Amino acid sequence: MKIQQLRYIVEIVNQNLNVTEAANALYTSQPGISKQVRLLEDELGLEIFERNGKHIKSVTPAGEKIITIAREILVKTQAIKSIANEYTRPNHGVLRIATTNTQARYMLPSIIQRFCKQYPEVSLHVHQGSPTQIYDALLSGEVDLAITTEAQYLFDDVVLLPCYMWNRSVIVKSDHPLAQCKNLTIEELGKYPLVTYTFGFTGVSDLDYAFNKAGILPNIVFTATDADVIKTYVRLGLGVGIMASMAHTQADSDLLALDASHLFKASTTQIAFKHSTFLRNYMYDFIQYFSPHLTRTQVEKAEKLRDNTAIQKLFDGITLEVK
Repeated sequence: MKIQQLRYIVEIVNQNLNVTEAANALYTSQPGISKQVRLLEDELGLEIFERNGKHIKSVTPAGEKIITIAREILVKTQAIKSIANEYTRPNHGVLRIATTNTQARYMLPSIIQRFCKQYPEVSLHVHQGSPTQIYDALLSGEVDLAITTEAQYLFDDVVLLPCYMWNRSVIVKSDHPLAQCKNLTIEELGKYPLVTYTFGFTGVSDLDYAFNKAGILPNIVFTATDADVIKTYVRLGLGVGIMASMAHTQADSDLLALDASHLFKASTTQIAFKHSTFLRNYMYDFIQYFSPHLTRTQVEKAEKLRDNTAIQKLFDGITLEVK
């Protein structure tokens, strides 16, 4: 059994059982991967994948368990390399982060600028996606850190650290009737078509909760993963926008942002990493740049706790900044 064989079977799963795509991702040949997978199956005496002719159609029950362990082995292998690099090249390395478009566009630029100035020889990669995609990237080892604001139930089996809280604003054009509204209510919002985030992105579930509590069915006519897209369709007159307050900037002077923090529950942005991850010094620094109360001492305490409920209690006494 070889590490490379384990890397192959994991990448096949990452690429939705497409061996050609797995080969492209690993810069190798499709026949080479197929041969090594067969050799591994022969050594183990069982099939990891079910096939239809030459094509893989699913993962066997035994294969599911093998791939889970293979992922853990690959993460630990990377951790060994990271430990060595921490001593031999402390300011060199790679930091891979997965997050949503809103975080990448509005929260991370100043953090990344500071980080790159401090660590010019660390290669920084930011991947954008949905909460599910972010979780999958973290679990598969494609990224080191994940920044998420929704679907936090997905992250039960990783270290999840609270960073800050954020609220929503209602976005309208200056000539919209709501622009003159002095007492914004759910009932008023219910009169208009709404443009907001795709389900699973920063707060559609919270919107549902607020409207359901008022006994109103929201008329959501358009959803998007990106706040800039939401603003574009508000400008086109498609509807009233509901998005993170941080996404309304000075460049949006043609749009009014009406505070909606009294209508919807505040959301918490959190940063996550796998329990098996070896955090380099520069990773601790990035976490603290992003959220100052997450000092190395606090993060190390959280790492020792195996349950996110206990981790949240660790930060109970800390008042999170509101963005």
